[in-house]
Amino acid sequence: MDVPRQVPESESPWKKMSKEELENQYSPSRWVVRLGAEGALKTYTEMGKQATKSAQATRTNLLNVPYGDGEGEKLDIYFPEAGSEALPFLVFLHGGYWQSGSKDESAFMVNPLTAQGVAVVVVAYDIAPKGFFLLSGIYDLEPLVHIFWKEPLLLTPEDAQRTSPQWLLEAAPRRPADPACHVLVIVGQYDSPEFRRQSREFYQGPHRSLAQMFSEPRTLCRGGWKASFEELQDVDHFEIVWKLTQKDYGLNQIILKTIFQDGL
Repeated sequence: MDVPRQVPESESPWKKMSKEELENQYSPSRWVVRLGAEGALKTYTEMGKQATKSAQATRTNLLNVPYGDGEGEKLDIYFPEAGSEALPFLVFLHGGYWQSGSKDESAFMVNPLTAQGVAVVVVAYDIAPKGFFLLSGIYDLEPLVHIFWKEPLLLTPEDAQRTSPQWLLEAAPRRPADPACHVLVIVGQYDSPEFRRQSREFYQGPHRSLAQMFSEPRTLCRGGWKASFEELQDVDHFEIVWKLTQKDYGLNQIILKTIFQDGL
């Protein structure tokens, strides 16, 4: 069994973990609380397929619209019944460690949001996405270099630092160009401790001394972004998304409130 690496006390907690524990932390299906790993993955996929089939059958839509030259660079657009020239819209990019998932099984939120006048764009992609409603994300990719995901992703330490959202904030303007742009960082109560730590620290940063803060990557709050953090209660990594099919789900209410009050 791997033993934890010896690192200075001020460094990120993941660096003290064994490879076995680190892989456990970054395997969301091992942290589900109701269905078990296999059941959660199967339920997530089936609910996504059913939601997409329903959305395509009941909502005006444009499917497989190309937005780039890549074979996978297509998107689906779903419109509310009462359309106008200036529709608020939500763009959704599915997860899956850039190895699995599809727009064809990701229209979870289409019916609840279009019923409230919001258009929804579900995006397929060939490369890693970015977004503004950030659901149980990984913002520092360096831990993935030390576990099984590094092989399928061909991820090197240099790639991890170059493409990590946490570090990309360093290259961003001190304040966003549009001060009205609201970023919501969202994580589930039953996500692994590492997923919760990454979300919390991307939003606000770890508790550090002033000197340490200057040597660390910028966070949304320290970068001047209009950001919020929400830990959704009683949901795991997969339930956060599949519950978007429910009209009265708390996250749908947060999304609608942000869209209509902040003009996102």
